[in-house]
Amino acid sequence: MSLPSYGPRHDDPFDHPREECGVVGIHSPGMHSATLAAIGLFALQHRGQESAGVAAAEDGAIRVHTGMGLVSEAFRDGDLDGIRGDKAIGHTRYSTTGASDACNAQPLVVDGANGTVAIAHNGNIINSVQLREQLRERLGCRFDTTTDTEVIAHLLANAPGDSWPERLFHGMKVMDGAFSLAILTPDALIAARDPLGIRPLCLGRLPESEGHGWVFGSETCALDHMQADFVRELEPGEVVVIDADGIRSEVYRGDERRERALCVFEWIYFARPDSMMDGRLMHTVREEMGAQLAREHPIDADLVIGIPDSSTSAAQGYAKESGIPIANGLVRNRYVGRTFIEPEQQRRDRGVRQKFNPMPSVLRGQRLVVVDDSIVRGTTTPHVVELLKKAGATEIHLRVCAPPIKHPCYLGVDMATREELIAANKTIEEIRALTGADTLGYLSVGGLLDVARGQQQGGFCDACFTGNYPVPVQLDFSKMGLARTA
Repeated sequence: MSLPSYGPRHDDPFDHPREECGVVGIHSPGMHSATLAAIGLFALQHRGQESAGVAAAEDGAIRVHTGMGLVSEAFRDGDLDGIRGDKAIGHTRYSTTGASDACNAQPLVVDGANGTVAIAHNGNIINSVQLREQLRERLGCRFDTTTDTEVIAHLLANAPGDSWPERLFHGMKVMDGAFSLAILTPDALIAARDPLGIRPLCLGRLPESEGHGWVFGSETCALDHMQADFVRELEPGEVVVIDADGIRSEVYRGDERRERALCVFEWIYFARPDSMMDGRLMHTVREEMGAQLAREHPIDADLVIGIPDSSTSAAQGYAKESGIPIANGLVRNRYVGRTFIEPEQQRRDRGVRQKFNPMPSVLRGQRLVVVDDSIVRGTTTPHVVELLKKAGATEIHLRVCAPPIKHPCYLGVDMATREELIAANKTIEEIRALTGADTLGYLSVGGLLDVARGQQQGGFCDACFTGNYPVPVQLDFSKMGLARTA
């Protein structure tokens, strides 16, 4: 009997960069931390819908529960009753290394020279195949999954050093790529962020009524749902350890200090609009991106609409800057099924129609500015344009709040191969003609970075637009590489 297919497929009709993963960690004496971790995962559901899980530590033992699908599907009534303890970590997954299989659901638990370790990981280790072979040959480690998270777990469970910061610093020396980690041992909760800060991670404090404990999360929205106060973001290369002795932190300096390279797609698309990064609300940042898009690509039109829901903030910014009224021209069905099987073209046509429903009385006879957050393969946009024209729009002026995506991501975002990326293979005019839009304008790389940086000096990874990767990458990297060499 074959298992159902959870999560988006490469031929899925909804053409966006695939979510990364979400992680949480809780240390709260006297509380059922696993339940709190599950609450945090609900807030991070947008970061991955393939599987979810929680691990908790109590009386020297770590217990874990994982399940496929959404958080609500992975955790049924009573599932967390036996996952008790005042320390817990949680994970919601979209696969960037390894298949969407139950064996790859996180947190993963391994044993090693440093004891039992459970890990939840957001990111991608691009040299994981080589590291796995080294761990097999030198230490005899056994691998049961096809995910790079198990490589990280065995590496840390056997790393040299007398403390967890030392062991993680060893890992930072040998692991190439991106990672934000929530780590659980029988005695401690640990959080770590890669030396370039490519993936986000923040620290919060629970109120006294909730045990006055500490929490970690990929985004501040998870802290909000756990009723924790935001304290700060972890620095690139920082390791935070929380145990019976309290909380302490160390930062990896390495041989050279490189500029931070936070994934700029967190700002464009991934992070929830109510999350904060660098002290700025993502909704406000996306409004500013929309305003910059209006300055770079003005047009005479009657209405601005955003592709719901990821482009709503940018559309509002475009409308404010241009003075063109904004309207709700598309209604999004939030309960559309994730996958189903039928011929490819029919699936895309019906998939777009299932997900979006136009309002002809709003659109009829109107010249539209249609704001979208990105175009990856270009498989969905023509169907959206056709849908709007059938609803009576006379002109479609497509405006995209990300620059043309010309290069794959190897650092934790399932973007597409270079052959699949439409902007890597076609000119903007060719893309415009393919979509059926009357005009097409992308936000420039410079305009995007000007908005994203704001008053901050920190850098961003913009490799998917420029090809300038912050670390050396293997251009033939495959998310299924570990499966092929298992």
